[in-house]
Amino acid sequence: MPPRSTGTEVTEISQKPGRSTGRRGGGPSTRVTVNLTARSAKALEEAVAATGDTQTDVINRALQVYAYLESAMAEGDRVYVENESGERERLRFF
Repeated sequence: MPPRSTGTEVTEISQKPGRSTGRRGGGPSTRVTVNLTARSAKALEEAVAATGDTQTDVINRALQVYAYLESAMAEGDRVYVENESGERERLRFF
């Protein structure tokens, strides 16, 4: 499949099965190459350090959470974050 370009970002998707990390999900995988912004690269490093997961596992989980949240909001659901004192803040994606 040819690379897709949006501005300066290039994403390549290969339909060849990749190797599973064996940690989560198992089974065949799809190899994807993305260019991360500095902010996203830092967030990835922080998530890896916080969880001890691999970069692949963090990215897989992040995409699954993002897809779930987008789906919920598309159906009219509201998503909130609640801190320890019970204060809630509504999440919105733009």
